Amino acid sequence: MVPLWLLQVADQLPWRHKDPASLLAAGKWISAPELVHIIDTAWKHAEQDLQQEGVTVQTSRQLHDAALASMTFSHLPPIRLSCMKGLVAPSYQGPCLHPDCNLTGCEGNRLYIITTSPLLMRIQLPHHKNACKWGQASIEFDLPAELAELLYTYLGEPRRALLDHHLLIGQSCPYVFMDMHGRGFASAVLTLYWQKWLLLQGGVSMNTSMCRQVFVDERVSNSAAAGPSNQGAAMVMGHSEQQWRNWYDMQFHPRLAQNAVNSMQRTSEDSHAADQVRCTCCCSGAQLEHSPTLQARHLVRF
Repeated sequence: MVPLWLLQVADQLPWRHKDPASLLAAGKWISAPELVHIIDTAWKHAEQDLQQEGVTVQTSRQLHDAALASMTFSHLPPIRLSCMKGLVAPSYQGPCLHPDCNLTGCEGNRLYIITTSPLLMRIQLPHHKNACKWGQASIEFDLPAELAELLYTYLGEPRRALLDHHLLIGQSCPYVFMDMHGRGFASAVLTLYWQKWLLLQGGVSMNTSMCRQVFVDERVSNSAAAGPSNQGAAMVMGHSEQQWRNWYDMQFHPRLAQNAVNSMQRTSEDSHAADQVRCTCCCSGAQLEHSPTLQARHLVRF
């Protein structure tokens, strides 16, 4: 019999993802536009409830979840789970909290407030899956203005309300996001937390890693909306376009094959159209040579 703990973390094991059609049939797939709509709706409701009811534990948790969801998808390419759970709040003052850090002067995976007027926030991730391959280069980027406003609001009174509710006097949590006990998320706990949240919003039971596949599937599709370059998006996600094809893009081979066939069809149609144009031109030319009007024009010109 398979242990319960293994069933809970099974989706995190590093086997290849399934194709979207199989996941959709199993009720474990949602399209990128649908997922963005769910997150944006939750964000809107969280802000409305905060304005109407003020800062309470419930409205603070709603805003926390909206910020977490918007960082997981929607406004950013999906950041890796390990980076998300270890993201340190701007107010933290201390050494890097990553257990394997040996970098001099490292401040860890951190959210920074660069300026408040205008508001500018930055994420720096020195600890990510490909850090060694990249020569210890960090993933670093400034947040979009709307997402920065959401996080800045959450990091104020709402976050303090959650800390006061969950923790004893004198205790604190250095991380941006926290579980229902006011502690930083463990990986398995964050996965289950996200899945439960998504179901409550009317979505499907899909883990954060699957969100990465949803993102890649949309970006490489023939109907992709205007957005970031694949190379840049892959860097934010902590890997490369090659890893997209190896792990997330299950339609890579059939899509390229179909595109090739479609291109051949268009080439054939264009060639046929060109032949028709040439044929029409030749016929028209022959008719014009015997046209009295054309002959008369030649007489006038010469």
